Amino acid sequence: MATRFDPAGPLHGDLSPPPDKSVSHRAALIAAMGEGETEIEGFLDSGDTRSTLTAIAALGAEIKHGGAAMARLSVRGVGLRGVREAAVDVGNAGTLLRLLPGWLAGQERGTWTLDGDDSIRRRPVDRIVEPLREMGARLRCRDDRLPPLRIDGSPLRGISYELPVASAQVKSCLLFAGLLAEGRTKVLEPLPSRDHTERMLAAAGASVERSEGAVSVLPAERLEPGEIVVPGDFSSAAFFLVAALLVPGSDIAVCGVGLNPTRTGLLGILERMGAEIEVEPGPPAAGEPGGRIRARATELRGVEVGGPEVPLAIDELPLVALAACFAEGETTIRDAAELRRKESDRIATVSEALAALGARVEPTEDGMRIVGGDGLRGGTVEPRGDHRIAMLGAVAGLASREGVEVSGMDAAAISYPGFEGDLASLLGG
Repeated sequence: MATRFDPAGPLHGDLSPPPDKSVSHRAALIAAMGEGETEIEGFLDSGDTRSTLTAIAALGAEIKHGGAAMARLSVRGVGLRGVREAAVDVGNAGTLLRLLPGWLAGQERGTWTLDGDDSIRRRPVDRIVEPLREMGARLRCRDDRLPPLRIDGSPLRGISYELPVASAQVKSCLLFAGLLAEGRTKVLEPLPSRDHTERMLAAAGASVERSEGAVSVLPAERLEPGEIVVPGDFSSAAFFLVAALLVPGSDIAVCGVGLNPTRTGLLGILERMGAEIEVEPGPPAAGEPGGRIRARATELRGVEVGGPEVPLAIDELPLVALAACFAEGETTIRDAAELRRKESDRIATVSEALAALGARVEPTEDGMRIVGGDGLRGGTVEPRGDHRIAMLGAVAGLASREGVEVSGMDAAAISYPGFEGDLASLLGG
């Protein structure tokens, strides 16, 4: 069903974004690995995170809901080595697909199969399969790179592994495996990536050591997470921040949002584009920094985006491309080939979507070139089941001259079921 987003008046007001999806996935998995009960405060209720809860329940964890929706969960874990055999449906959750195998591969015995929807079946897993096999894992997948993924538990040994591309998902998978491996497991990163897993494992009692460009973990007997507080999702808040920059007269604030420096690379990019953004730090949530971000409508300029800032803004790069359509001059995004491995090939999908709305955009092997200044005419966006492209289309419609129709807006529920309602609240609706 198509949803139309017409050019809008200014956005005003304060908004608290939904809980962080990346932290919610990891909180549920680490709680399932834990001993006893773990309380999770502020768990995100979305399609992807429900897939993770279904998965850990299939593996033997017990889940109790408290409060409205999933505002508070209690998870009784199975321990690091008590996983029940199961066929796991990961749905559309790429994070679950790439993190969970690390835990399962190190079980003493048992067999597990991970599969999901059509989108998941196109998402490669070779980058976790290769290092896990080096650790002694027994894994099989279609064409040696695609789901379904079969995992047979086996003894693992710690390794030192250099990631060919910075990836928090691959890093997290190997750290999970390292908890069950003999000896030290060390992951070297070419560039920093989000560090939620390291923070949460250390808080749960794991021996985690971080240094410049590397993180290592020693085998653990048990994890005791106790309580995990999930901050507001910066990636969700980013849609409103960019909308405020592009729609004339707008002035908004997002409150209680996570400000982990490995997640907020978008802010640095937008500031270089000339954006008027203010960040007010607030109290941390379970070791994660947080606070308030204010954004006001601003004239933007084109910039070069690449190198170490890419992994710190990988999920927000489609929004950078959208902002670039309204910025004076040319914007180049490079070193972002990882975008081709997301829910859709986001280099292709974003380029096609923006071009259909009147943008001057050229996809490249590892990014995009956008000539801005003219804004967007409007038209139709086909998200292809990708939640971030659906929300991108909505923001584009508000800032366009003629409006945008998003076919398949329901894809937004994968990460942000309340997106349209929250957007309407900032528009006075």
